[in-house]
Amino acid sequence: MALDGWKEKVFRQYLRWLCRPARLRRRLAPLIAQARAAPPPDGSRLKAAALQVEIRLFKDPLDYAAEAHRRVAEAAAAGAQLVAFPEDNNLPLLGMLPGLEEAGASLSAGEPATASPELTVGDVIRYAGPVMLPFLELLYASLAAAYGLYLLAGSFLMPDGAKVVNRSFLYGPDGGLIGTQDKVHLMPLEEEWGLSAGSEFHLFETAAGKIAAPVCMDATYYETFRLLELQGAEIVLLPIANPEPYNYWLALRGIWPRVQEAPVYGIKSALVGELLGFAFTGRAGLFAPAELTPDGSGVLAEVESPVKEGLAFAELDLEALRELRRDHPWRDSNPALYRRYFPRLYRSL
Repeated sequence: MALDGWKEKVFRQYLRWLCRPARLRRRLAPLIAQARAAPPPDGSRLKAAALQVEIRLFKDPLDYAAEAHRRVAEAAAAGAQLVAFPEDNNLPLLGMLPGLEEAGASLSAGEPATASPELTVGDVIRYAGPVMLPFLELLYASLAAAYGLYLLAGSFLMPDGAKVVNRSFLYGPDGGLIGTQDKVHLMPLEEEWGLSAGSEFHLFETAAGKIAAPVCMDATYYETFRLLELQGAEIVLLPIANPEPYNYWLALRGIWPRVQEAPVYGIKSALVGELLGFAFTGRAGLFAPAELTPDGSGVLAEVESPVKEGLAFAELDLEALRELRRDHPWRDSNPALYRRYFPRLYRSL
């Protein structure tokens, strides 16, 4: 993969040819021809789907596009007005790069990597990212518009100037980009890859409610959801790609306790399966304060398997959430203390 000079330029032109907009539009046209737009949300209730995606490499990006369409169509058929894809949702497109699949097989078998030791994941993303990103933006904007729904495209590893970031993308029913969110809390592995962390959380006000989209490890920390709730967040979308064996108790360090503490609705989408020597696990689901779930569990719906493809679907009652937040029995808040101490404290870290 370490190409230089004219070979690098020629291969990048080849990638651009594979990912060119006209080619993608021709592939999508027959797929979305029969798409029916979801009814617009009324601001009080929202039907949502969290996708669990089994990862694999695609040598042709049009095959990736067809798979993304299949999953959106599946969620739309269930009645979803909001659909969420997982973290690292552009990694399958690295299959366009020669030798990547073989390198992953070597890593899985415990053999020495054949790629240059100086070549990092950040370098690969800097090379391929500028070609992948326009393709991904057009794909997910087109799917959101075709089905008339809110669509979290998941997060993409992508170059941003000299940096490489992990950024989530949220699209609206008209296909417009509502906003993006950089992952603020990186895993040690991502730091080794050369990624840079974000520095703030964003809130997106939509007809479907007030939405935020932090990424994976951001949910490990209480402050993330508390800060978003203080901004007014009602729905927190959390794309994850967890590279470790599934453990129910370890998984509890994520979205479930955050939803109980905040309180907000939480939608976790998950990347699962094996790729490039990593085994990703998770259980996509929709979560709510315990008071808003029929069985008091805090879980509205959850995919059963932590390693296979799936879809979790539920209806979110936003009016019930607003009422709970108005009259919550143990809510505490001290804005004066937050303003006095927190900015200085976090700057020092």
